[in-house]
Amino acid sequence: MNGQAGELTTERLSTDGPSRTRVALLGSGDLSRELVTALQRLGAEVIAIDRYADATVHGVVDRSVVVDLSDNDELAAAIRWLQPKFVVVASEFVATDALTVAADTGVTELVPGIRGARLAADPEGMRRLAAEELGLPTAPYWFVGSVEELREVAERAGYPMSVKPVGGTLGEGRSVMVRDSDIEPAWQRAVAAGSADTPPRVLAETVVEFDSEVTLLAVHRDSPGGPALDFCAPIGHRSIEEPSGQLTVESWQPHPMSAVALDAAKSIAARVARALGGRGLFGVELLVYGDEVYFAGVNMRPYDAALLTLRTQRLSGFELQARGILGMVTDTIMVSPGAARLIYSRRSGTPTVPAPDSVAVVADALTVTESDVVVFSHHEGHPRRRLGLALATGPDVVVARDRAAQVAAVLDTLWP
Repeated sequence: MNGQAGELTTERLSTDGPSRTRVALLGSGDLSRELVTALQRLGAEVIAIDRYADATVHGVVDRSVVVDLSDNDELAAAIRWLQPKFVVVASEFVATDALTVAADTGVTELVPGIRGARLAADPEGMRRLAAEELGLPTAPYWFVGSVEELREVAERAGYPMSVKPVGGTLGEGRSVMVRDSDIEPAWQRAVAAGSADTPPRVLAETVVEFDSEVTLLAVHRDSPGGPALDFCAPIGHRSIEEPSGQLTVESWQPHPMSAVALDAAKSIAARVARALGGRGLFGVELLVYGDEVYFAGVNMRPYDAALLTLRTQRLSGFELQARGILGMVTDTIMVSPGAARLIYSRRSGTPTVPAPDSVAVVADALTVTESDVVVFSHHEGHPRRRLGLALATGPDVVVARDRAAQVAAVLDTLWP
């Protein structure tokens, strides 16, 4: 492909054995490794397409191709050359016109569908779909592009009001405004935590009371009777940002919910997944207050919450995604209550390097009962990088959360 759509950087193909279903993965970040492994175990040939060489999964995929994912011509040429059965979008920086061209050939199927692929990079469009087209319950909201617009919204809507970056998924950059003097700091905090690749824009919402933030994983798949949805046990989560800038995301499964709230959550997730179309895993973000459930957002591929399912479910979220893509039978059986703490780098831009005795630190962390650890490799340049994951299971969520906290306390010493 040199001189055309990009550069073929690695190739590990076998000429023996049965023909393998070809899957092109657009994006090669930390979490793609688990999906690649799951697809390969099910017999698929996986090709990673990304904008840089030596990405996290390039050592495990069957091929890797370097193209500018945001360039319609380059991406369309790469897909046309590879002719994959499935194109899986695992990045927000994808030229969606190229995806439309690929889907129109009838040879390639998109995961998620073209509507989901477009909205993956458009949180504003996703919120409008949920609230205005589907009529899902959400907090009253406004998208604003300047501190002056934010001030106008606050004057009309009143206080309290929450402000967060558009597209923010880690819980960082959030503020609650209760008076006029909070407007400028809230704007600055949200903009600082947002993407540097897009114009400043924030989401302002009327504060609604809620008890918990929950992710409900729904896998959309084909079945003999038509499209089907399976749901995992709900996952609770919270973000912990230290004054030093260190960020940790804690999650646990199952999160307790009333039968009424769980039914409402499943209904919201089902309507979102069906509206977006396609197949695969959707992580629907919800705010829960008693029996009331509000839609907050959706990840259209396995994201942070899915890491916990590596130990809590018979099939992890990544395995469910792989089976959903390939049209295979799934199950969402949870085998153990569990908890996780995902450690992120500081947003300082200063490289964070594990200590030389990292193996000894990990060995110490693993002395906690029913624990596990993941230390991530990553591509440089991300403002927030996943550094490490502390996992633990237990007889109940309370014990599992305590164990995960113990593991994280030890693991965190790798990145002083």
